[in-house]
Amino acid sequence: MSTDEIIIDGPLARAARALCRVSAKEVASKARLDKSELKRFEKGLEDLTEQQENRLHEALQEFGAQIIPDDKVAGYGVRLKFNRAKVRAIERWEGEGGTAADDDV
Repeated sequence: MSTDEIIIDGPLARAARALCRVSAKEVASKARLDKSELKRFEKGLEDLTEQQENRLHEALQEFGAQIIPDDKVAGYGVRLKFNRAKVRAIERWEGEGGTAADDDV
């Protein structure tokens, strides 16, 4: 295994989903998996094909998860693509509401 190979296993997928605050139903839909398939994978009860793992990885990335590959210093992991300040700003912008209109600038 090369040191930059992306590992996606059940616990990592579950951690990424929790970190991004997204439901199993949403991730499964985006990855074109059954929700039950995803849940069983997360629990280590079922394996996914390479294609399914790739789709799952892409879906988690779209929700903001960044999978960290294994290296000489530490094992693999997951983090958010955005820092906390950026996430708060995005949440604030999404919560503004109202009808979209042209600015008076």
